[in-house]
Amino acid sequence: MEQIQTSQNPLGHKSIPSLLTTFAIPSIIATLVSSLYNIVDQIFIGQGVGYLGNAATNVSYPLTTICLALSLLIGIGSASRFSLSLGAGEEEKACRVVGNGVCMMILFGLVYAVLIELFLYPMLNAFGATAENLPYAASYSRIIALGMPFQIITTGMSSLIRADGSPRYSMTCMLIGAILNTILDPIFIFVFQLGVAGAAWATIIGQFFSFLAAILYLRKFQSVRLRREHFRLRLKDCTATATLGMSNSLNQVAITLVQVVMNNSLTYYGAMTVYGKDIPLAACGIVMKTNAILLAFFIGLSQGSQPIIGFNYGARQYPRVRHTYKLAITCSFVISTIGFILFQFFPYQIISLFGKGDELYYEFAIHFMRTFLFMVIVNGVQLISSNFFSAIGKPLKGLLLSMTRQVFFLIPLVLILPLFFGIDGILFAGPIADGIAFLVSVVLVSLEMKKMRRAEAEEG
Repeated sequence: MEQIQTSQNPLGHKSIPSLLTTFAIPSIIATLVSSLYNIVDQIFIGQGVGYLGNAATNVSYPLTTICLALSLLIGIGSASRFSLSLGAGEEEKACRVVGNGVCMMILFGLVYAVLIELFLYPMLNAFGATAENLPYAASYSRIIALGMPFQIITTGMSSLIRADGSPRYSMTCMLIGAILNTILDPIFIFVFQLGVAGAAWATIIGQFFSFLAAILYLRKFQSVRLRREHFRLRLKDCTATATLGMSNSLNQVAITLVQVVMNNSLTYYGAMTVYGKDIPLAACGIVMKTNAILLAFFIGLSQGSQPIIGFNYGARQYPRVRHTYKLAITCSFVISTIGFILFQFFPYQIISLFGKGDELYYEFAIHFMRTFLFMVIVNGVQLISSNFFSAIGKPLKGLLLSMTRQVFFLIPLVLILPLFFGIDGILFAGPIADGIAFLVSVVLVSLEMKKMRRAEAEEG
């Protein structure tokens, strides 16, 4: 049965570079588009409101990363199970995975939106809001919360759509919303004078139309035929899906924790400097969201490789698994090298896109970008490796890698180094954590590759 399934599905026999190009490029574009929602908002808010508006969106940004964490928990988990089931020839199980995943997306999206509306001010204060930017942050976040169900369903469905062999459709879903957001942002902010609220309304309108496109795909699945009885919540399936999506999800949760710790540390130590509280917050938001563009390439590569790795691992075609991983890593190094050059040599030009500020603002923002992002050249390895373990059905190792940079290294360093170096210690924490996480990734993946070779030799 596995041989028949492998011969019929191009994931099992088509050339790896061709497959990775087919799946990764639309995935990269879709992930970039998702990142651009926040980037576009930040640029127009910076131009229309100023750096206090940028500081406010940075304070509310953890709400978005938590939303993405929920999306990945369900989306990546469902897509990994879907690919493994198809590779093993278990079509009925693949159908149940899709139906259960969609039900989880709807439930999680609605519950999360309600929680934000109920606990908005305590959450924003915990995220590092100041008296000056809290009104902006609250106005922006209360509207953004309405679109969280749309975002969770769209992002989760995108993973399943890619796993079904339709990466271009997945990309289109994201493009629809991004284009609408980009068009509506300047209209709502500058023409209607709605400020940060206008940016929020533009975002959720775009998300709604992306959601419609994603939901319509349920009638177009190529690999399986879905029926009404498949769309049920089953505790066993929910647990299995969450287990495989956990590493990607907790990586986003860890990013949220990092944002909270950094926001509070920057306001605390910034108050002791000439920069004050809001300049470090605004600079941090710009640097993090700019870096998110680079990370979008890595996420796109990892998500694009996931169906290929998952299917071939399920079909026990280990050489194709190794080839896919190595090619994705090679591509990540090329992309990260370009990112390194831009961050080190053109920081002023990048930061200027997000609105004007005084001399102190530019001084700190440039220093932040160059220092904190000094080791971006190796960042793709940790992210792709974490998703690699989820794709082959080993979520605990993926979880370990997800936690290395953010929780095990970065957060402790952000808390400890400023005691000795002041606000600069927060910036030094980034490259140190990146370097250590890279070394851990290399060790774990090398051991896994050796296990695959032994399994291959035993079967041969």
